[in-house]
Amino acid sequence: MNTVSSSGFDLFLNWLANGYLDWSWWRITLFTLAVTHITIAAVTIFLHRCQAHRALDLHPIVSHFFRFWLWLTTGMVTKEWASIHRKHHAKCETVDDPHSPQVLGIGTVLSRGAELYKNEAKNQETMQKFGHGTPDDWLERNVYSKFSWQGVAIMLIIDMFLFGGIGLTVWAVQMLWIPITAAGVINGIGHFWGYRNFDCEDASTNIFPWGILIGGEELHNNHHTFATSAKLSNKWYEFDIGWLYIQMMSVVGLATVKKTPPKPVLSDLRPADQNTLEAIIANRYEIMARYSKTLRNFFSNEVQHMQVLASHLSDARTWLSKDESRLTEEEKVKLEELIASNAQLRKMIEMRRDLQAIWGRSSATREQLVSQLHAWCQRAEDSGLTSLREFSLRLRRYA
Repeated sequence: MNTVSSSGFDLFLNWLANGYLDWSWWRITLFTLAVTHITIAAVTIFLHRCQAHRALDLHPIVSHFFRFWLWLTTGMVTKEWASIHRKHHAKCETVDDPHSPQVLGIGTVLSRGAELYKNEAKNQETMQKFGHGTPDDWLERNVYSKFSWQGVAIMLIIDMFLFGGIGLTVWAVQMLWIPITAAGVINGIGHFWGYRNFDCEDASTNIFPWGILIGGEELHNNHHTFATSAKLSNKWYEFDIGWLYIQMMSVVGLATVKKTPPKPVLSDLRPADQNTLEAIIANRYEIMARYSKTLRNFFSNEVQHMQVLASHLSDARTWLSKDESRLTEEEKVKLEELIASNAQLRKMIEMRRDLQAIWGRSSATREQLVSQLHAWCQRAEDSGLTSLREFSLRLRRYA
C-alpha cells in the first residue's frame, strides 16, 4: 500500500515538474511565443480591423476560431472591445477618450491600461452607442459574454496539464500579453512617442516601421489617419504582418478586404476641376504630408537668410510642418517670428493654410470649392517660388 502511494506521489511530482509533454525550456518558450502571437493576430485582425472598423469580412470559420481563442486567452468580450475602441476614435485625445495619454498622462495609461479598459466596459452608454454590429448569436450570449472568466480558467488547466508547474508561468504570460502590448504600449506609447507619417487630428504615432511583435499595430499613426483600412503599413519601408495574414486568407477565400488606404493616381496635367477636387480631398493627408516635406526642404534652404536667433531655428524642422492647431503656445510664437523674418516662408505658410481651408469649408458648394482650388493653383504658380509652382503642377494631376 505504501509502495503504491509512493509511486503515485512520484508520478505527481514528475508531472508537476515536467507536465504531460515533458518539453525542454526552449520548446516551451517557442510555444509561448506562438500562442501569444496568435492572440495578437486575433486582436488586430478580428477585433480591430474586422469588428471595430469593418475594414474586412472574415469567413465564419475564421471568426469563430478567433472568438473562441480570445475567450480562452484573454476573456475579452467582442462588443466591449469594439465599443471602447470606437469611442476612442470618436473622442480621441479628449476627456471622453477612454485611454488617452495626452489627457490622463503616459504613466497612467502604461500602468493602468487594463483597469481603464475594465472601467469603460462597465459604461452601458458606451456599449449601446458604439457596440452595434458585433456578434450577438447564441454562443456570444450564453458562453463568451456570460462566462468570460471561465475561458481563461480552462486555458490555465490546459497549460498546467501540458507543462506542469511551469505552465502557470506560460498562462501568466498569455494573460499579461494583451494588457501590456495593447492597453499599455499601443494606447500609451502609440499616442505619445514615435514618428508620424501624417499630421492627422490626434496625437497618434507609429512606434516602429516594422509591425511584427504587435501584429502591425505598431503603425498607429497610419491607422488613425486611415481608420477603416485593413492595411496599416503605408510607406515602402513599413511592414504590417497582420496585413500579410489577411492577404494569405484572402487568397483561399477566408477574408474579403473592403478598404485600404487611398493611393494617389496622377493623370496628364490639366486645369483644376471637380475630378481634381475629389481626388485631393480623398488624398488630403498624403498631400499635406508632401507639402510638409516641401516646406521643410524650403526652410532648410532659407535658414541662412533669416534674421532670427539661432535658438529659435534649432528645432523648427520638427514642428514647422505640424498642423498649426497642434502647436504649443511657444511654438506659435516661434512660427510668427519665422514668418516675420522671411517673406517667402510667410507665403509658404499662408498657402498651406489656404489649401487646408478648401476641404475644411463644409458650407461651400462644390462649384465654389473648385473655383477656390483653381485660384489656389494659379496663385501658387504665379508666386515666383519654384517649390510652390512644382507642388501646384503635381496637384493638378491628381485624378
